[in-house]
Order: sequence, then structure tokens, then C-alpha cells
Amino acid sequence: MAEKAAKRSRDGLGVALVWGLLGLFARLPLGFHLRLFRAVSWYLEKIHHYRRDELMINLSRSFPEKKYKELKTIRHEVYVHLGDLMAEAIWMSGCRGKKGRGLRRFHRSHIVEVLNVKDMNELYDESPSIMILCGHLGNWEILPGLMEMNYDEEHPWHARARDLAFVYKEVHSHLWDRIIARNRGLIIKLRDPDYDGYQDSNRMLRYALEHRNEKRLYVFPADQFPYKGAVRHDIGTFMNQPTMAMLGGPALAAKLGMAVVYTRWTRIRRGRYTIEFVPITRNAKEMDPLEISRRYHALLEEDLHRQPENYLWTHKRWK
Repeated sequence: MAEKAAKRSRDGLGVALVWGLLGLFARLPLGFHLRLFRAVSWYLEKIHHYRRDELMINLSRSFPEKKYKELKTIRHEVYVHLGDLMAEAIWMSGCRGKKGRGLRRFHRSHIVEVLNVKDMNELYDESPSIMILCGHLGNWEILPGLMEMNYDEEHPWHARARDLAFVYKEVHSHLWDRIIARNRGLIIKLRDPDYDGYQDSNRMLRYALEHRNEKRLYVFPADQFPYKGAVRHDIGTFMNQPTMAMLGGPALAAKLGMAVVYTRWTRIRRGRYTIEFVPITRNAKEMDPLEISRRYHALLEEDLHRQPENYLWTHKRWK
């Protein structure tokens, strides 16, 4: 018991130290971080060869019609995008400060703009809740700032920041798990310090049932290969490969009769994205969870053909 208490104390000090140093560094402008992490992406590609084999296997199997030179070009852009993901996530950790300073910094950056807030408001008003299915497309790490991504002054969000709920999988390092969780929840907690919607995948079902009578926007990643011990479902062919998937998000949406949308990210340029939410169903009780997953993957496949560099190809999606 004493040993565990000592470890928690050390982790707490480590989190405070890393978070403090990260905050100082992150206050620098986004453009600075993007330039700096261009060097990081060069190192990962040219020197470290970070997951290069996995990346090229994924690309070659997903785009069999492309020549090797085309695949190398995509590979290079994937590394650039990977550096941008890190730059943008670190920059976000600098959006701190009382009296709305952190929120204004995030909003003024225009890093992401949601294109159809009006449509989402209509869906939110008529549905018990909305299941937002997202993949490792664009920059999913900054999705907790969703409420600050609206630039349509005529249509403010009907949902509140506290109505967002995010599912995640804990990382092995307790220290870095807490740092990542703090960074992801930063923007929401600037609006609601008591926010509790950032939930591990093992706890999300209980959380949803406890809040079943309250409207929520549930954000679920839906493109991972099934975790060890998770039930695997055959969704057919995705990107020219037989694919197994988890149905956590679709199944929860069906259980509670939620509307389901797909998150369409478009990369405009470095440090700028747009999001459009594409409806899959207005009532998931009327659609089989497996069919919801297949529809989600069909939409994701369209986007991967449209902007292949905008995806995290370095991780295993097929095993």
C-alpha cells in the first residue's frame, strides 16, 4: 500500500513537471511548432525510418493500382502529417489561462472549422443523443475542442461542452496516460472544470447508461483493429483487405437509439482542417450495428482515396 502511494506521488510530481514545461513551450505560435516538427517528421522518415515497413505494406495493399513512386510520395506526406499531428497537439496544450484566454486562443487559430453546425443542431434536437464515429483521420487529438470550432455566428451549438463524451484506451505508461488525458480534456475543462466525460472504453457503457436520459455527443474511434480480448466482427473488404472491427460505438448507439454520424476531415493545408458530419442513421435502433460499421468504413474509404496522406497509416489496421 505504501509503495503504491509513493508511486502515485512520484507520478503526480512527474505529471506536474511535464505539464508545466509543456505549457511554457506550447505558448509559442502554431506556425513555430509546425516548422519545428517538420524537422521531426524528416528525422522520423529519413533517419529513424519510423514504422516504414508497416506504412508501406498498408499503402501498397490499400492502393494496388498505384506505382511505387506514387506510394513513396504518399509515404512522405504521411510523415509530414504525422509531424503536424504532434505539433498541433502540443500547441493545444498551451491554450490555458483564465477569463477565456485559452478558449479565445484556440478559436482564433481557426485550426479546425465545422462546416455543418446547423445540421448537427437539428439532429441533436430530435435525437436522444448523437454517436460521432471518427477514425485516425485529420487530427482526432483536437476533437475535444469541438465547441470552439464553430465559426457560423448565426448557428451557435445547441450542445454544451459538458455534453461531449470521449472514449479512449489507456496507454501503458500511467504518467503519459495522465498527460494525454489532461491535454485532451483541456479545452472542455476551461468551460466546465468538473467535466467527467473522458471515459476509458471499459467504463463507457456504464457512463452512457447512467446518462441515458441526458443528451450527449459521444465520440468513438471506430477504425482500430480489435483489442486483445475484444469481440471481432467481419465487416467485409475495406481498402482491398478483409477487415475485422469492433462494434462498441454502433452497438451502444443501437442500444440507446442514438443518431449516428461519420466525421469527415479535410486537410486544407498544414495547420488547417475542416470537419463535416455525415449522417449514417437518425435512429440506430433501426439499423444493425454491423451495417452501421460497414457504412462508416465505406465513408472512410472514400476519404482515404480522396486524401490518403491525411490518415495514420503507420499503425496496424489489419492483422
